Amino acid sequence: MRVLFAALSERSHLYPMVPLAWAMTAAGHEVRMVNAPALTDIVTGTGLVAAPVGSDHGLHEAMKLAPETQDQDFANWSRLGPGEVDWPAIRARYESGVPYGFAPYNDPVIDDMAALAQSWRPDLVVRDPLCYAGAIAARACDAAHVRLLWSADVYGRARQTYLDLMAQAPPEERADPLADWLDERGAPFGVSCDEELLHGQYTLDPLPPSLRLPTSLPSLSMRFVPYNGDAVWWEWLREPPKRPRVCLTLGTTNTEAYGGDYVSAADILGALAPLDIEVVAALLPQQRETLGDLPANVRAVDGVALHTLLPSCSAVIHHGGWGTYATALINAVPQLALCTNVVDLEWRGRSLERAGAGIYAHHSEVTPDLVLRHTLQLLDDPGFTAAAQRLRDESAAMPSPHDTVATLEQLVAER
Repeated sequence: MRVLFAALSERSHLYPMVPLAWAMTAAGHEVRMVNAPALTDIVTGTGLVAAPVGSDHGLHEAMKLAPETQDQDFANWSRLGPGEVDWPAIRARYESGVPYGFAPYNDPVIDDMAALAQSWRPDLVVRDPLCYAGAIAARACDAAHVRLLWSADVYGRARQTYLDLMAQAPPEERADPLADWLDERGAPFGVSCDEELLHGQYTLDPLPPSLRLPTSLPSLSMRFVPYNGDAVWWEWLREPPKRPRVCLTLGTTNTEAYGGDYVSAADILGALAPLDIEVVAALLPQQRETLGDLPANVRAVDGVALHTLLPSCSAVIHHGGWGTYATALINAVPQLALCTNVVDLEWRGRSLERAGAGIYAHHSEVTPDLVLRHTLQLLDDPGFTAAAQRLRDESAAMPSPHDTVATLEQLVAER
């Protein structure tokens, strides 16, 4: 069959799709990764076939001008469940989220993506939960359609809360900016908004069940398999560390899209300098430029794929990004997450803490003393490792991307 994968034009949104796209390709299916032009070289670098459409979104310029938006209410989707929000607040979330988030990402590619789907006629569309262009494309060619999550499903939960509260609101106050936008953009292709358009026939969820949000949406478990781009198993990684190894990574998105990180790598490394541990600072070159002289217990590296490093680590300190969080999860590494509130970072940090496998702190609370104290907790309390191992085992019991191919084949066959 023909399978179209549709992600937002961000590397961090593409990478979670790569293992399933590989599995589909290995099973003999014809796979195309539809993308905005800026993502083309990154897609082809995965060994998959890129299908560039439309134009680039240009949002990074605005992000660099307003990095504080990650902590504003409209960016935090972690507290939008039943009883956590009222109608005016959740309506305001959509009134800002659609024009300033969803539409700028999707509008530049909707028309060409839908036209490509109508021409190529995929049997299945696998899309990012925020790639509503992929939803319109699937409906425009009557393809089966699934969402592949890269987060807790805060968007699915928020939508259900929205519908419940809108039904209780006075008629004159009812509005649905998300549906109105998709109705307008889908109209040229005969597409109108409904709940299946927003959520697909199924949602592929890579979180272990104990860390998921409650949902009534049809869902399928699929084990997270990391893809980090180019990967080398360096010689120093082939031997067990002589001291406890702690990874510090702050990801790429904050530096590349927002112009900088929300915590100081230099302060964190300084806090850990007195400890008898090996700290591996897996940072971008531009992040390393701010470090100055390194403490004696620090190894600064770049070009190290996290799935080659984290199996040797006793703890990881990070910014809350999905790829780092999920790679640590499947390797049973206790986590110290120093996060903003954007999207689901607060939910994932607090749920990891509730599970006993990590510690969460908002970046505004971070001090050298806090980092030192929490790192020692992760290293000294075996309960964190035991909880992380339970989550690893729960993840390992989930179907792999290879196993999921047959499930998706059946979904298409039964339509």
